[in-house]
Amino acid sequence: MLSFEDEVITEPSAPKLAAVPAPAVQTATPVAANQPSISGRVNASDKRMINGQTDVNQLVPFKYHWAWDKYLAGCANHWMPQEVSMSRDIAQWKDSTALTDDERLIVKRNLGFFTTADSLAANNIVLGTYRHITAPEARQYLLRQGFEEAIHTHAYQYIVESLGLDESEVFNAYQEVASIKDKDDFLIPFINTLTNPEFKTGTAEADQQLLRSLIVFACIMEGLFFYVGFVQILALGRQNKMQGAAEQYQYILRDESMHCNFGIDVINTIKLENPHLWTAEFRDEIKGLIQHGVELEYRYAEATMPRGVLGLNATMFKEYLRFIANRRCQQIGLDVLYQGATNPFPWMSEMIDLKKEKNFFETRVTEYQTGGALSWD
Repeated sequence: MLSFEDEVITEPSAPKLAAVPAPAVQTATPVAANQPSISGRVNASDKRMINGQTDVNQLVPFKYHWAWDKYLAGCANHWMPQEVSMSRDIAQWKDSTALTDDERLIVKRNLGFFTTADSLAANNIVLGTYRHITAPEARQYLLRQGFEEAIHTHAYQYIVESLGLDESEVFNAYQEVASIKDKDDFLIPFINTLTNPEFKTGTAEADQQLLRSLIVFACIMEGLFFYVGFVQILALGRQNKMQGAAEQYQYILRDESMHCNFGIDVINTIKLENPHLWTAEFRDEIKGLIQHGVELEYRYAEATMPRGVLGLNATMFKEYLRFIANRRCQQIGLDVLYQGATNPFPWMSEMIDLKKEKNFFETRVTEYQTGGALSWD
């Protein structure tokens, strides 16, 4: 079975040219950065992922078919938190013997991180990334992605409310728990770059800032920082604990995996269309950021698992994070950072491979997709 971590990633279906000339402006009037001309019919070949001069309101003709396909797949995979029963989770949480203190810590720390993380992700998309992407079919997917981030935040709130947790404690964890705060503090400057209303693309320096922030968002935030939490909660579910929460996390994992894949396709397309941005110095900087991300996520693993639990320990996560970091590097055309790193959690492949849905804990049968079949490509 092919897992998200093991899948073979190819460059997206964009023109593979050594260099792409800047598109001609369609009017005699100078066009400001991020404000493409709206004159004339659009030719697909004139579209660009960033700094395009074609009308962003004309969805077709398509150039980036992979972006539209991901939008359709996201719509087919629609779900809502209330569809998942939390009754057994509530009973276990109230039963002082059903969960250990370490298992309860994992649940609360996970919720403490994710409740804010998906809000940050939504803000980054809606207030930042969307403004700077000039391919309308990619914008269409970003709209779907923003809604999915809202569903994820809803899911975490639904779990918190169902279990009767202290909402102020959980939702303020990103300010009060060091291992969570450190991750958010790392991310926020890159999000602020894109959400700054004064930021404009159109120069090599600005375009590299955009590309850097997109890589941090897709490869580190969604592609690395979420994975300790996913493994922990899904490991609970595999032991018949917190099954409702684990089911929701599995749906979220599938969504986030597609978000990560989409972001990587956008990154690779920008590289193809703007090869001058992908300098040796820039590549070295990105490697350093990914290594720092691995360190931060490993500290989070140590803080959430001070002792071995669920057959897991922090050392296993160090190997897993290095394995994932290598995949992210390969996906955007960098050499691996950690030679020989392997995946200590092969069962995660099953967690990601959601198609026709029988609940993976066999608690109930659901038709998760509203139509069509999910493709991870």
